[in-house]
Amino acid sequence: MAKIGKRAIGKTGLKVSSLGFGGAPLGDLYALLDEATAVDAVVAAIRSGTTLIDTSPLYGHGLSEHRIGAALRRVARPVVLSTKVGRVTTPARGGRVAGQSYVGGLSFDAAFDYSYDGAMRSLEQSLLRLGRNSVDILLIHDVDVWTHGPAMIEQRFKEAMNGAYRALERLRAEGTVRAIGVGVNEAEMCARFATAGDFDCMLLAGRYSLLEQGALDTFLPLAERRRISVLLGGVFNSGILATGAVPGAKYNYQAAPPEILERVRRIEEVCVAHRVPLAAAAVQFPLAHPAIASVVLGAVTPAEVERNLAGVSRRIPPRFWDDLRTAGVLPREVPTPGRAQAS
Repeated sequence: MAKIGKRAIGKTGLKVSSLGFGGAPLGDLYALLDEATAVDAVVAAIRSGTTLIDTSPLYGHGLSEHRIGAALRRVARPVVLSTKVGRVTTPARGGRVAGQSYVGGLSFDAAFDYSYDGAMRSLEQSLLRLGRNSVDILLIHDVDVWTHGPAMIEQRFKEAMNGAYRALERLRAEGTVRAIGVGVNEAEMCARFATAGDFDCMLLAGRYSLLEQGALDTFLPLAERRRISVLLGGVFNSGILATGAVPGAKYNYQAAPPEILERVRRIEEVCVAHRVPLAAAAVQFPLAHPAIASVVLGAVTPAEVERNLAGVSRRIPPRFWDDLRTAGVLPREVPTPGRAQAS
């Protein structure tokens, strides 16, 4: 783990591995998983030195938390465990899950509930699935336009700040959790929450990557000033920065448009010239920003865990990042590894 290192979470005293384990795929997101292999993936991550484990009641409607709980009982090593509130689960009628976006998962419905009582109930349910009496990081999940649409976002934001946020503040004050934050898909919502409350960290998915640096304009500088640590998900932008510009490549969960495919091809040309795997560049790039504490990557097998570790540990020459700037695919002012701020 010395190559990966650990970084602080705000002012909490918590430290997490700069490579985290993301539990979304463990909920049978894309395929029905073999139970033992899925649990082995979490075990492999922990044994490799990964200390940040992130999950949510959404992921397989509780299945991800169940599998992570099983893994934690097999490995007697300390971890920083993160889960989320904002949905409360109930048994599905007749075993049929309404609106389930996962291929598999458990037979529970998950309804939005950003109230104070809803957040408390959500955490209680998560603790039972995880087999724990506390978690380290608790995040308010999916209060963004992507999830709720422009017509509902104002109502959801008010519900979250008046309800779930007050619950998380109390839990932090009591020591049940050590850090609180939000987990969303939009940098704009991160910035809005950061100015509305006292948060320790935020999990942002897909909005700061080799393809997108919009979070650099407002949110990341704000996070630095307020000492809010950022956990990054979606650094492959739904897949294209892992697969490359191949037919059917996904960007933001849809087929990549022509302009994105062309941009990725230009990045790949620089990768080929320097013999740098595209996925390794995608993982290491965001870690250069001082606000980023960890890049959270999913895995469903021990082999995928090893691949992620190899990507974050691979040596990439400083000239590689300069050539990306020269190729016009990275702005000059964006921080890159070994160069905190470009001139």
